[in-house]
Amino acid sequence: MPRKWTGCKTRWPGWAKQAMPLVLATQAPGEPEIFASVQGEGPSAGSPCTFVRLSRCNLACVWCDTAYTWHFAGDDRPHRSGETFARKANQLTLDEADVAARIAGLGQDRLIVTGGEPLLQASALSRMLERLACLLPNLTVEVETNGTTTAPPALDARIDQYNVSPKLAHSGNDPAAAILPDRMAAYAAEPRAFFKFVCASPADVDEAAALVRRFGIPPARVFLMPEGTASETLRAREEWLVPLCLEHGFRLSDRLHIHLFGDTRGT
Repeated sequence: MPRKWTGCKTRWPGWAKQAMPLVLATQAPGEPEIFASVQGEGPSAGSPCTFVRLSRCNLACVWCDTAYTWHFAGDDRPHRSGETFARKANQLTLDEADVAARIAGLGQDRLIVTGGEPLLQASALSRMLERLACLLPNLTVEVETNGTTTAPPALDARIDQYNVSPKLAHSGNDPAAAILPDRMAAYAAEPRAFFKFVCASPADVDEAAALVRRFGIPPARVFLMPEGTASETLRAREEWLVPLCLEHGFRLSDRLHIHLFGDTRGT
């Protein structure tokens, strides 16, 4: 459905309430991961944008390249690196007005809200986007999500595009927690939602294709993306992903930021 709210209300009632904090990831101690770059993945790849990375996630992918958003000391969920992160150094809490001002200051007309799982902070995110609409009235908003939760109406009205990345078996998550039929069906029926499946082997493509058939997802809204944090790995996997995209009618997503900047924060 189209966005239901696009304007700016300078006397928005919610603003009079107590500030609502957002928990962000950091790109350096005390510095929130809010930065301008080009989108590296999915349907908007190559587009100039601002990224804001929120902390916290309800899933735990063993190959996650942003484990500093959730794999904190004391968390016994597995990650292939074996590394855990100090929460104090990797999380920063800011109120929604501060976050909106930082995003607006970068001057881009496209925002990518990523994580972690951003929809875990739906209320605060909605409040922040209310403020941001007055500062950047022509802003396009994309939200990246693992597809296990949906946005409440107030937030959904402010989102132009969902980049949904359901987690396949090789992620190490319990399928019962990672693939929720009602949420998958809701996103499949949502024309603003694009699906991005991370693939490390042809078997992952088979699993993705089965989900596409099960939920009736239009193939033109499906991307296959190689798993990996090095250009060599991505290129090797793209060689066998291309013919599988042709076979199924799916689209290929590269990871431009890895080729341009490597596996680094704030890029």
